[in-house]
Amino acid sequence: MSVAVVIEDEPDIRLLLTDILEQAGFTVHAVGTGIEGVELVRDHDPVITTLDVSMPGMDGFETAKRIRAFSSTYLLMLTARSEEIDALLGLQSGADDYITKPFRPREVRARVEAMLRRPRALQSDAAEPAASRVDREIGIEHRGLRVQPEMRIVEKDGAMLELTRSEFDILVELLQSAGRVVSKAQLALVVRGERGMASDFISEHDTRAIEVHVANLRRKLGESPADPRWIETVRGIGYRRTA
Repeated sequence: MSVAVVIEDEPDIRLLLTDILEQAGFTVHAVGTGIEGVELVRDHDPVITTLDVSMPGMDGFETAKRIRAFSSTYLLMLTARSEEIDALLGLQSGADDYITKPFRPREVRARVEAMLRRPRALQSDAAEPAASRVDREIGIEHRGLRVQPEMRIVEKDGAMLELTRSEFDILVELLQSAGRVVSKAQLALVVRGERGMASDFISEHDTRAIEVHVANLRRKLGESPADPRWIETVRGIGYRRTA
């Protein structure tokens, strides 16, 4: 069975998350502190890990950073605080998605299922247009930025960059767009692993998460939205690659 880890200091919520994930078919290991959680992830190599932000001792942000140093588990961060800075810090720490408390079990289940639909690598050649297949073989180069989708490597002016899965997939989508505007809804589907599907179920949460991912991506690239070198904002719609 697939393994999940729950890191949550509130016993009632820890039990609720355990029940949700067990009903989804996971074998669940749950603890109440970040230090114990890091060791559980190291010992059990879970497919998904839920992580509370506000824990005594080592908080969720630091816990996420330590987990990301050795694990590619899908990280779902939970927070009682809904301020923009918490979402930003969580995604900067390596979380794949976040959800605010109080939450509904159905909402957690939907977030978990959406993350599990994300590919860990790009889709097979048969599902990609020819131009994308060429890009995978020779890499994508634009204004000193080089991306190798197959190897999931990004170099800026010859220096390697460390990106999260979501940041990498967004960057590849924008670089391959060749100046075409890509909406936030389209990018949300890319991050979910549902490229090309209908966007009827894209929520405000999904589009806000894309804004945070792009802000993190720009920070790592070292570019300003006011004077973009690679990613241009199209106000009210989405983003496109610079000319």
